[in-house]
Amino acid sequence: MTTSTDIAIVGWAHTPLVRHTDQSETQMLLHAITDAITPLGLTRADIDFTCLGSCDYITGQAFSFVSNLDAIGAWPPKRDSHVEMDGAWALYEAWLRLQEGDIEIAVVTGSGRSSTGDPALIYPMEMDPYFLAPLGADPLTFAALQARAVIDAGIATERSMAETAVRARGKGDVDELLGEEYLRTPLRRHDVPPITDGAAAMVIATGDRARQLVERPAYITGMDHRTECHNPSFRALDDSPSVRIAADALGLRNTPVEIAELQTAFTHEELLLRHVLDLGDDVAVNPSGGPLRANPIMASGLCRIGYAADHIFGGGTRALAHSTSGPCLQQNLLCLVEGRS
Repeated sequence: MTTSTDIAIVGWAHTPLVRHTDQSETQMLLHAITDAITPLGLTRADIDFTCLGSCDYITGQAFSFVSNLDAIGAWPPKRDSHVEMDGAWALYEAWLRLQEGDIEIAVVTGSGRSSTGDPALIYPMEMDPYFLAPLGADPLTFAALQARAVIDAGIATERSMAETAVRARGKGDVDELLGEEYLRTPLRRHDVPPITDGAAAMVIATGDRARQLVERPAYITGMDHRTECHNPSFRALDDSPSVRIAADALGLRNTPVEIAELQTAFTHEELLLRHVLDLGDDVAVNPSGGPLRANPIMASGLCRIGYAADHIFGGGTRALAHSTSGPCLQQNLLCLVEGRS
């Protein structure tokens, strides 16, 4: 989806992305929001709309996002919303909301603490309760099934996956990594993301207001998200039609980008999306290191958009960001950001 209304990212911030923190989500968000709005000369009173992304399953509490509103402030009253998704989808909602034209500034967030529980126990609870949940398959099991399909299709090899891990983390030796034991065949430890606690906040504004706040806004020129069948057995795991459809909706085939920040938590996912999006060697993929370096649950996708915006702030012309949710790249969101002279 594209729009004729100028809406741009003007700033963002994230907390330290660490293996474990003793801070609550609310405390993390308090710091992230303050760090995002203060350099812009804004206060919480200037914010017209907020949308928070988080996950009750991970927090272990129903309506856990309500306490996170304390990080925004109860006064003055403002419009707010919540998505049980990565903060990238909160950005999508805020982007749509600003297009109505009656408000100027929105703050979106993503937050989570994946160190608080065992993913093998938490994530199966989110599955279809009749067919998938009773299987008890965790994200690593689903990822291994897809990795095998991607390898069998000739899109990746275990060596190219190890090379992806070394590049993302900026360290390691490919041959040594290939000598490690499997966690789930064909995935080894270097193929999976680190447990990460963290939060991110992003400020977006309508055109005139954005240009008042920063010298070079990162204009959101298109955003699209698509969903595939919830059951991985009904999908071709060596493909990602939802990513392809979203890319075509944004005209990405005819819109070259300089960098692509992809929420690819597993090494084979990056290789698959490179293939689906037809990203050439001239496109820098995950220069930030991506989720293989730090994977803050419910904020990883928003961080991808933030790093894409950083490229524009630094003088870049065009960048692509991607976020995903669900097993085996079930739901996918693409965001195109551009800079202007």
